[in-house]
Amino acid sequence: MRRDVRGSEAYWNKWVDYSVGRIKTMREKSDEPGDDDYLPQYLFELAIRHLVLMLERYSRGDDVRDLSRHFDGLLEAWENAERLGRHVWNSETQFTRHSWAVNLDHYIDCFWLIGLALTLKIPDAEWQRLLILVGNEGEDTLLDRVIASRQPDRKIGGKLCFPKAYQRLLDVVEAPKADQSGKLRTFVEHWYPSLKNAGSPSFPPAYRTPYWYAYGDQNFQGGAYFGRWCIEAVAVATAFDIADTACLDHPNYPGDLRQDNRSPRYPDPESAVPPLQPPPSAAKRGWLSRLLGK
Repeated sequence: MRRDVRGSEAYWNKWVDYSVGRIKTMREKSDEPGDDDYLPQYLFELAIRHLVLMLERYSRGDDVRDLSRHFDGLLEAWENAERLGRHVWNSETQFTRHSWAVNLDHYIDCFWLIGLALTLKIPDAEWQRLLILVGNEGEDTLLDRVIASRQPDRKIGGKLCFPKAYQRLLDVVEAPKADQSGKLRTFVEHWYPSLKNAGSPSFPPAYRTPYWYAYGDQNFQGGAYFGRWCIEAVAVATAFDIADTACLDHPNYPGDLRQDNRSPRYPDPESAVPPLQPPPSAAKRGWLSRLLGK
């Protein structure tokens, strides 16, 4: 049964199959003669399609142990994008593509990939490849600490890039052990609403909120929706060995990434698009990705 509260088995089957086919097509096209200036971006989009496929498969209810096999294709595409991009992207483009501080979408993508790497326990060789691609050592005190849980020599940043969205998660890391579980639940409850306009006021207005924020609310059947999973929370729970049972019933918490068969499962609904409502307890309480066509 599905892990995601939305959609149907047919919906998830359709879009998982689409992503599998899209990855195959993109790989083939990337080897054909074409626009060399666009190829680095095309390869980066291929890398992100692997991430989308992992999230779609998790949403569908697939065995978590099988998700990590998509990392190698993701890393290879991203590495090739960076290799070719050095000859295409100017210094300003390089900065806006890579810096967490100026790119909310990239920060979240990196956080999700680090979280998946930690929970899925990818091999050391893939982990080191991922760290090279993620970069930004010493730029963010939260994500640097999460990375340091597996890479102890990681330099820790002195500031939080996006405090509106992630101060509560940093509070979890810094809280006494006895308070961490409750604070983790609080973060999960606030996670999705806090992402709206989480980017700096200096960002263009359209890029202050994650590119995927409204996926699922509009044109659901178009297939853009891949789930709304607070991977940042399960990454912190894994990195710092925090009890997360208080979060397991929350529809945005991907608890099965840490240990399978703990999170709720949902039978096929009568309607493929039930209304998306926040949990009762929540009722009270990059830009570059769109620019690049993710």
